[in-house]
Amino acid sequence: MTTPQVSFGQTLAFAERTLTTALRLHLAKRQTTPETWYALQLIATRGPRITRQALSQDLEGSRTLNADSTRELLARLETEGLIHGHAELDLTTEGETLYRSLREYVTGSTTQLLSQFNADDINTTMRTLQAITKQVSEELAAS
Repeated sequence: MTTPQVSFGQTLAFAERTLTTALRLHLAKRQTTPETWYALQLIATRGPRITRQALSQDLEGSRTLNADSTRELLARLETEGLIHGHAELDLTTEGETLYRSLREYVTGSTTQLLSQFNADDINTTMRTLQAITKQVSEELAAS
């Protein structure tokens, strides 16, 4: 009797869960949550002056945030002096410094992990996941 092949969705879900747990533990060593990291990363990469509405929508789309927790997160980041603005947000100098430090910290671990695998396989996986994400997003927007 052959064992049924694990479904794509299940494989993807387990990978996401495992990598998120690893990221959470890794960032905890720097007293940072993934939600803070995601917010800083979105502002840094989609800014300057990303609209609060666009940022909030992106953050609310994650598994761990909703409208209320996103407002609380952004308020905390403002109180901590990491972001500023009203309708449009940007990193403060302190926020930019923290973002760069976290980016180097996370990138180092990512490089160490991915260096164990064939670069062509990694690139193919990334292209495939990006294409799937784009196609499903377009289908969802059309429905």
